[in-house]
Parts: sequence; C-alpha cells; structure tokens
Amino acid sequence: MVATAAASAFFPVSSPSGDSVAKTKNLGSANLGGIKSKSSSGSLQVKANAQAPSKINGTSVGLTTPAESLKNGDISTSSPPPRTFINQLPDWSMLLAAITTIFLAAEKQWMMLDWKPRRSDMLVDPFGIGKIVQDGFIFRQNFSIRSYEIGADGTASIETLMNHLQETALNHVMTAGLLDAGFGATPAMAKKNLIWVVTRMQVVVDRYPTWNDVVNVETWVSASGKNGMRRDWLIRNAKTGETLTRATSLWVMMNKLTRRLSKMPDEVRQEIEPYFLNSDPVVDEDSRKLPKLDDSTADYVRRGLTPRWSDLDVNQHVNNVKYIGWILESAPQQILESHQLASVTLEYRRECGRDSVLQSLTAVSDKDIGNLVNLGSVECQHLLRLEEGAEVLRARTEWRPKDAHNFGNVGPIPAEST
Repeated sequence: MVATAAASAFFPVSSPSGDSVAKTKNLGSANLGGIKSKSSSGSLQVKANAQAPSKINGTSVGLTTPAESLKNGDISTSSPPPRTFINQLPDWSMLLAAITTIFLAAEKQWMMLDWKPRRSDMLVDPFGIGKIVQDGFIFRQNFSIRSYEIGADGTASIETLMNHLQETALNHVMTAGLLDAGFGATPAMAKKNLIWVVTRMQVVVDRYPTWNDVVNVETWVSASGKNGMRRDWLIRNAKTGETLTRATSLWVMMNKLTRRLSKMPDEVRQEIEPYFLNSDPVVDEDSRKLPKLDDSTADYVRRGLTPRWSDLDVNQHVNNVKYIGWILESAPQQILESHQLASVTLEYRRECGRDSVLQSLTAVSDKDIGNLVNLGSVECQHLLRLEEGAEVLRARTEWRPKDAHNFGNVGPIPAEST
C-alpha cells in the first residue's frame, strides 16, 4: 500500500477518455435528473429531484436532464482540461503520508532491536551463552529464575540450582572451543571414546533465589591429582552481589564403550591444562565418611524408583541431577515441610540406565524422629541402590528451619573481575 501510494504521487494517472466521461455523465444525469414513481395502487407518488450548487469556484455548474441536453444541443462532452505544469505536480499529501508511514515502521523495528528497560527493577532477559573472564580462567553466565523452577515455598528448588551448575560447566567448555562429540568431551577425548563423570560433589546453599531473581553463576576448573579435575561454582544474586550457593566437584574420565574409568591421556591433559586455575576449593571439604545404610539402619525406604526417558543424558545414563530428587523421595515429609536443605554431599558409586529399578533409603542422625518439626538443624544420611543391592549413591544432607539462614564458612574465592 505504501509503495502504491508513493508511486501514484510521483506518476499521476492519466485522465479518463472522453467516451468514458460521457457515459459516466449521461448515466449520472439519467439517474439524477428526475425520478417519478407510482405505486400499483395509485395511492402513492414519489418525486425526487437532484439539487446541485449553481456555482463552484466561480464557474456555473448544473445538472441537466437528457431532454434539456437535446434541447440545448449539448450532445458531446467537453474535453478534459489541458495538461499544464501545475496539474502534473505530484500529490504532496500522499507523498508525505507514505514517507511518514515508512519512517514510523522503521522506528518501531529499531526500538524492538534496541529495547532497554525503562526502570532499573524491570527484568531484562539475561539468556545468553555467557563469557570467559579473569584472563580466560573463569566462565560467567546469568540465569533468570522462572516460575516453573520454584517449589511450594516460593524459592528455587535444589534441582534448579544443580541444573544451572551443569549448564555453565558445559557452556564453559563450549565457549573455550573445547567441546566436541559427547557430553562435554574435548576433541582428544572424543578420539579415545572418553567422557567426564562426576565422583563427588558438595553443595552449600546459603540462600535460595526466588521467582524473577537473576543469578550470576561463575565456574572454573583446577587440577585434582594425576587423572582428575576439580570444578568449582559460585552463584550470586546478580543485583545485590550476595553469595547464594557454593559448590565443588571432582571429575574423572570413563570409556563410554567399556563403561570403565580411565587415566587421563597426555593429549587430553595438554588440551585442558591451560584452563586450570590454581585455587583452593570454594567449599571446605567434608572429610567425614558417608555410612552405608541398609534396611535395618534406615528410618525411611522408598522402593520401585525407575528412570524416565527424559532422565537420560546423551551419554545414555541417568543425569546426575536426577539422583538428588531420588534421595529426597525417602526424606521425611515433616522435614520437607518445616526445613530447608542447607547443604548436600554426594558420592557417586555407579551409573544407572533406563532399565534400572532403584531404592532410596534415609536415616535421620541422632534425632527424635517423632519431633522433627520442632528441631533446629537436622542431618540425614542417604543411600541410593539398585534393586539387587548394588550401591549407586551415598549422600549426606543438612537441613535448617525455613525461617533461618545459616551461612557456612566460605572458602577462598577468586577475585571478581570486571
């Protein structure tokens, strides 16, 4: 429409032919000259006469009937006015409207591309791949807490935080240009059919974010012995800078064909060593031994847990975040309602696949089970095992009342860079 209007403004349409004007004029004259209608009963007569102004712009005009035209001898129509410089100029009003429409549309598109919040507290979509900072050692990425990521108490679930940790770890490898086939495998690892598996993880939650909060996640890697790697995370409130969660983990390599642990090849070490940051764990290591539970020592047992297809990752084993949900399946309901998970220590013993059937066992340490609601901090021991008895995971969880915020000892944290 805009293009048509603009074109018609610059290139006037030619005047209609004389025959067309004559037909139009005669048709209009016949319809407007005089109309008489008489009903079939003869009781009603209607007479209409078209009225027109006698002069327009000083020129006499009028409508005549066909009879008057014949009487006056006006049989042919007058020719159109001669084309002059004035009547060939474009219609400037139409041209101005076309230009205005084009500029308004362009301005709207530009505002959509360059949108910024009008208030400082408005949520800006923080999604993105993140970036590597501090001389290439630390990866940083923001996440927004969505409505489907919060639990019954209005805060983000522990699974949500764990998913953020896993996502930043993978994006760190990808941004560094080391991601190849497999789940976080480097090119040298892919050639030897090697993948990373986590063996131990500690997570300390000082405060849980709530809906619409934006969290800033930082992660980095360090050496752990000859064949392992340690990865640390730090989650802060992106607006206030408050530390929310700290986590550390140990990773080793496994052959994805034989499903056996493997030493770190020299080629792989050469790939990842330039990214190692020489720092202490962000969480002080909990060196206490995790006990093995059985039916006689467990206070709560949940049986018949099976993975869903969506629980598997691309390496065809159950995602490690899913294990946390399974150990909480056997946690006492009173603790889940009155307490908040403050920390968790996980020791992964065995992988499980889509055909596995598991049991979740929980024991409350040295507490009155019948009075859990009125207790302060609570500690639980957990075991996840296959139905035939093989251990999959041992864990320890510490809980605090939901109205308390127990801040643990913060380990050394790399200096924040701009």
